[in-house]
Amino acid sequence: MSTTESRSLAARIKHPGIWLFAACMTASLLVGLFLPPAWVSQSTTLDAYPTDDGSWAYILREKETSLADAVPYTESPITPANLEALVADGQAPAIKSQIVFRETGETRVYLELRAYRHWHWWSLLPAFTAILLCVATREPLTALLGGVLSGVLLLGRYNIVDDVLKPTMVLDSVTEVILLYCGLLGALVGIWARSGAAQAFAEWAARSIVTGPKTAKFLTWLLGVCFFQGGTISTVMVGATARPIADREKVSHEELSYVVDSTASPIAALIPFNAWPAYVQGLIFVPGVAFLATESSRMAFYFASIFLSFYALFAVIGTLLLSFEKLPFIGRRFRDAITRARTTGQLNAPGSEPLSSQELENPEVPEGHIPSLWSFVLPLALLIATALGTYFATGSPDVTWAFFIGLIAAIVMELARGLALTELVDGVGLGIKAVALAAVILVTAIMVGNLSKDAGGAAFLVSLLGESIHYVALPLGLLALTMIISFSTGTSWGTYAVAFPLGMPLAWAVAQSHDLANPQLYMMVCFATILNGSLYGDQCSPISDTTVLSSMVSGADLMDHVRTQIVPASVAMGLAAFCWTATVWIFC
Repeated sequence: MSTTESRSLAARIKHPGIWLFAACMTASLLVGLFLPPAWVSQSTTLDAYPTDDGSWAYILREKETSLADAVPYTESPITPANLEALVADGQAPAIKSQIVFRETGETRVYLELRAYRHWHWWSLLPAFTAILLCVATREPLTALLGGVLSGVLLLGRYNIVDDVLKPTMVLDSVTEVILLYCGLLGALVGIWARSGAAQAFAEWAARSIVTGPKTAKFLTWLLGVCFFQGGTISTVMVGATARPIADREKVSHEELSYVVDSTASPIAALIPFNAWPAYVQGLIFVPGVAFLATESSRMAFYFASIFLSFYALFAVIGTLLLSFEKLPFIGRRFRDAITRARTTGQLNAPGSEPLSSQELENPEVPEGHIPSLWSFVLPLALLIATALGTYFATGSPDVTWAFFIGLIAAIVMELARGLALTELVDGVGLGIKAVALAAVILVTAIMVGNLSKDAGGAAFLVSLLGESIHYVALPLGLLALTMIISFSTGTSWGTYAVAFPLGMPLAWAVAQSHDLANPQLYMMVCFATILNGSLYGDQCSPISDTTVLSSMVSGADLMDHVRTQIVPASVAMGLAAFCWTATVWIFC
């Protein structure tokens, strides 16, 4: 081995990420092998109703479930008192869940009792391993895989393929994410890029709208609204189409990257006719909570909570105000960038190292094929119409069908206009390739979330805080937690997989313990803080895929983008936190 190779190996061994990984894995293994888990009993009041035959039932995951097998509360082995006695004798409960009833006079209340195991604070090891590794390595996929391995060692599921990977891959939420996000969405955007349809739309908008720096930024904002699919897709398409126009009008790359980044995920949260509701609804099921019992009810809950996404709303309004240079709180760095670009024409700061990706910025349109504006507008219109139509018809949008119809329309139109089948397939492959890594990160994040749930993290937090934390403080606590996790991991969807299974049961327990007048509104506020706190952390994180891509397609220096956008983003979050607190204080 050469001296250079020896030095390189020594540097890798000394990297803090190596030692952190070893420490987390050792702790997970030792806890799993030698620390006996604690057990806690939790009860959830069921929304029971009488059936036609005079019996009682409730809805459990889309199906009506009879309550005929319910037993008296005191006879259950997993009541708090009985479970404590059982564990004191060194035994584990034979059952983990049971339906019971209590009678007070002529009133009968049905409850679901659940026994959860947890390892106290060690239950959070899988999630915090992922966070710490991400801070140390700045690579989210590696960090999430570390979180998976931590959960495997803690739970003793050493057969990763059979005990972790296969059960995850057969989940409906994972299947839908892969089909919708990696398949239909990637294919549609790939066709738009390969055929030049998206570029044709941008050029038409430029001719119709742009007259200077302000309207160039407004066009970028408008494109961000139109590409409401969010995430990497919105970032790439908006930045790639708007940058040539913005460069011509002397819009600094810090301005452009902020508008691109701040109209990606925030817009997707406000106009969720995309993959978001299908993914999130699978994470917010709470047993016995009627308005979260079925997939359709969870989708309706998601859409009913949109008006509480205050951060997303303020972020989108802030970028619109920035477009017309009316945003008051932008910070010195941002103001200097605007002045520099307008007066000197320098789009980046001196000494900056801008990111760039010609492949994403300039997709090659086949020779002889003339891009058409209608090839973009009609599939997009069909997509939106299908999503809205199914939403008004059934109460929840069928996003999968919407994207499928949009994709079929794009394929038929481009083939009819003479685009070769090989070029069409190449565009589909280009789009799927663009989102493949994001899909892998999403599936890995779901694994971390499931392992954290199985390790009892939610049960521990509920038992620790459910009776003690003040209900007004919980939304801000969840907000701070999700901001830290998403900033550290660089992924909002990965944070959802960890935070929703922890936060929603905790919010319900707090609402019950404080006997709130409007528990559903309280749950909606807590839901919104998790959703938006994750958006903020993701948007401001230098290791987020959308942050990196925003810099890349805008031609900005990554850290210049992070440092300039954090001020207006933080102002928007401060206003949102005030609104959430006021909502809980006044209306709950």
